[in-house]
Amino acid sequence: MSISLEEVVPWGRSFDEYVSMFSLREGELEGKILGCGDGPAAFNAELTRKGGSAVSIDPLYTFCAEEIEKRIRQTYAAILEQIRRNESAFVWNRFEDPDELGRARMEAMRCFLADYACGRAQGRYVTGGLPNLALPDKAFDLALCSHFLFLYSDHTTLEFHIRSVTELCRVAHEVRIFPLLDLKGERSSYLEKVIEALSHRGYRSSVERVDYEFQRGGNQMLRIRTA
Repeated sequence: MSISLEEVVPWGRSFDEYVSMFSLREGELEGKILGCGDGPAAFNAELTRKGGSAVSIDPLYTFCAEEIEKRIRQTYAAILEQIRRNESAFVWNRFEDPDELGRARMEAMRCFLADYACGRAQGRYVTGGLPNLALPDKAFDLALCSHFLFLYSDHTTLEFHIRSVTELCRVAHEVRIFPLLDLKGERSSYLEKVIEALSHRGYRSSVERVDYEFQRGGNQMLRIRTA
């Protein structure tokens, strides 16, 4: 079973999910964090409220809040319907059922929308995307990429993945990517080749289990140390 998406869709996740997906420790949340491909996630808003430092970068941020909210309304029901048709492909421990999942996603996206105008004015939401980020070298302690690289393997190439991960390594001292499955729920065919390419560039990579699993089998992240 798999989810069929023709393009990347806005589907925001919560601060607590980010902490679990990326095994974030309290001390790490005090550093400078880049969220690449965050979309309408609540992580930036919540971390900022807690006194942390976050920048999110995504092509979605070329649009205003009203346009993003409209796109969310256009895609929300279709995504939930696909999840309902493929319930066995997911682990229902964090969320009781698709309805609760939907409520949690909407809550996270509303949190993002409430913060978006202020955050964009403050430079916390930046328009841009992989594989080229208009950001300085080693500007961040940690770069996080949630539900884009590897997940959309069928929509992008191996070369795109290698260039994108290398670019994340340029702007951050450490990179974490989650999940490592594609939309079919299978381990991305690009993963080992990306790790090999990173090794040739002198980066140390490890696949690590995390305390988060919604896509069945999707409980690992790729961790890359660049310095």
